[in-house]
Amino acid sequence: MHKASIGLSIAAFAGIVGLALTRPAESQIQVAPSYLPIGAAASGSGSTAWFHHPPSGRVVACQATPGAGGAPASLQCVDAKLP
Repeated sequence: MHKASIGLSIAAFAGIVGLALTRPAESQIQVAPSYLPIGAAASGSGSTAWFHHPPSGRVVACQATPGAGGAPASLQCVDAKLP
């Protein structure tokens, strides 16, 4: 191998390492569910699901009613603070 190609190889390697070390670190998003599912029920053509947010003590209930072709026509949610 020629000295020039060895020098070029070392320079290219050093450049790649330099780019890797100077590239800003990307932050990682910590993903955790904030509302935990606690139950679901279906009756007739509607269904309801309940969720709990432990840090705030809030509960959310969402009810879906079907529309034409079985697709959800509406989704209504209410929330309340637990004592």
